[in-house]
Amino acid sequence: MILAFFFAPEVSTEYSLEPQVLSWVTIVGGFTLLLGVVSIVRVNYGAIRRKKEGWGYQLATLLSVFAMAVPAILPTSVSPLFGTGTGSIYDWLFNYLDAPMMSTMFAMLAFYISSAAFRAFRARNTEATLLLITATIVMLWRIPMGELFLKSIHTDLPGYINTFIMGGANMAVQRGIIIGAALGAAAMSLRIMLGIERTYMGK
Repeated sequence: MILAFFFAPEVSTEYSLEPQVLSWVTIVGGFTLLLGVVSIVRVNYGAIRRKKEGWGYQLATLLSVFAMAVPAILPTSVSPLFGTGTGSIYDWLFNYLDAPMMSTMFAMLAFYISSAAFRAFRARNTEATLLLITATIVMLWRIPMGELFLKSIHTDLPGYINTFIMGGANMAVQRGIIIGAALGAAAMSLRIMLGIERTYMGK
């Protein structure tokens, strides 16, 4: 994907390498998804068969996987309830089960994040104080009540936070992390392709 950007990017996409690489990424991703489903089924089925502690959760996981996957891959010509369109079984399960559960999970995570922030953000030194102030401003900016409070100080204050803190300092740090992660992923990929790294094979 990195090399594709250097092969005549100005010419038409018909002769560009990038669309071909993206097609192969899609194909490999499809097989990877299938491999993941097979792995989930094998691991959870083994736990259910051995009646391992908490096997009821594994059973619920398997039922959920099949309940979402099977109606989605069946053709809509058989029934309008199949497929992933509006009014299908997949659409109903996603909107009325999956989405509310995700909202509940993230709502619960907010309390854990708040408690962790209370323990971590203590003004012990200058750096910790800056972190505490920045985190407080960002958390106020992210919630409606906090945004209303910031606007009561100055109407343009939320916009300044978005521009200078989130789009400035935060973006610079994020880019540094992304560059480091990309270099690490590239190095690990090369190690795997060259046969140097074999821990994924259990060695």
